[in-house]
Amino acid sequence: MRLVPITNCQPGMKLAKRIFTGDGLVLLGENVELTARMITRLEQCGIHYVFIDDPHTSDIVMPEIISEDTVRIALKEIKTNFRNLMDRPKMKKGVTYPYIAQPFKQMMNMIIDDLSANKDAMIMLMNMGIVDDYLFQHSLNVCVYTTLLGTAHGYSREELVTLGMGALLHDIGKTQISMNVLKKPGALSAEEFELMKSHARIGYELLKDEPNLPLYVAHCAFQHHERIDGSGYPRGIKGDEIHEYAKWIGLVDSYDAMTTNRVYRSPMLPHQAIELLYAGTGTLYEQHMVQLFRDKVAIYPIGITVKLHSGESGVVVDFNQAYPHRPIVRILNNEAGEQLSVPYEVDLSKQLSTMIVSVNGGQSEVQLASGI
Repeated sequence: MRLVPITNCQPGMKLAKRIFTGDGLVLLGENVELTARMITRLEQCGIHYVFIDDPHTSDIVMPEIISEDTVRIALKEIKTNFRNLMDRPKMKKGVTYPYIAQPFKQMMNMIIDDLSANKDAMIMLMNMGIVDDYLFQHSLNVCVYTTLLGTAHGYSREELVTLGMGALLHDIGKTQISMNVLKKPGALSAEEFELMKSHARIGYELLKDEPNLPLYVAHCAFQHHERIDGSGYPRGIKGDEIHEYAKWIGLVDSYDAMTTNRVYRSPMLPHQAIELLYAGTGTLYEQHMVQLFRDKVAIYPIGITVKLHSGESGVVVDFNQAYPHRPIVRILNNEAGEQLSVPYEVDLSKQLSTMIVSVNGGQSEVQLASGI
C-alpha cells in the first residue's frame, strides 16, 4: 500500500485500508474504487491522506500502534463522556451525571495492554483514516503517544494509567468553549484567543473534584500549555514548577496539533513537526524529552513517497528502530522520473550519504502551531 495525498488521488484508484467514522462505522471499505465525488467528499471531511492499493507496494503493511478495536471503543467512550460534559451546564440542579474515572481507567488498561504487546511500537500518524471531530481524535492521539513515551521512559503501570488519563483529559476544558470559537476557520480575535486559553483552567476545575480521579490528572489539564522558560499559560510557571507529566503531554500535544488537520490549516508531516519541536528544546521543552520523542517517532510514515538527492524516488517500506530518520526506501522511479521495471530497496541507515530531499512531491511550508 502507498500513502497518497488526497489531492493526488485519481478516480479509479483503490483503497488499501478502510476509512471510518468517529463512531467506528466503516465509511469506505477496503478495495473500494474511488470516484471523483468520493475524493471530493473525503477532502471536505478533512481526510488529507489515504492508503492506496498499488501493485508495486502491495506487500507493504502499515503497522498499528493500538488495535482497531481499541481505537473504535476508545473514540466512542471519549465522545460519549465529552458530550455529557458539554451538556452539563444545561442540566437542572440536582440532576446527577455519570462519573468519568471508571470508564477511562478501563480504556487506559486496554491501551497499555496493546502497547505492552507491541514493545517495538513507534509513534505513527493515527488519524489517516478516521473522519471525526478534532477534539475527540486529538485526545486519543495524545493519550496513546504519551503513554508510549511513558512506557519507554520507564514509568510503572500505575503511573502510566495516571499519565495516560492526564493526556486523555488534557483538553477537557474545551467542552465548555463555544463551538463557534473552537471551529472558527479564521484567525481568533484577541478576546476569542483569551477565551480559548481559558480551557486549561476550566479543565482543572472540571477534574479536581472528580471522584476516583488522581489530582495529578487535573494538574495535567491545568499545566499542559506551560513551558519551561515561563512563556506558557495560564500561570506562566517554569522549570520544575511544571509537573513532569504535564511536560510530556505539552510536548505531544504540540506535535499532534501540528500533524493533525485543523479548520484553519492542513497538517504537517512528522519530519516537519519534529524540526519545530527541536527548535523549542531547552526553552519550551525538556531536551531529554524531545530526544526520546524523536527516537520513538516514525518520522517518515510507511507508505509515503520520498525523493532522494540523486533524483530517484520511491516509497518508504519500513523504518529502522535505531535510526527512525533513516528509513528503508523502495526505489520505483529513476532520476529521470521513469518507472523502473525492477524496483529495489535502499536502507538509508547503511547509505549515510543518501539523503531524502522531499516528501510527496515537495516540502510544505513549515509554520509554528500554537496547539491551543
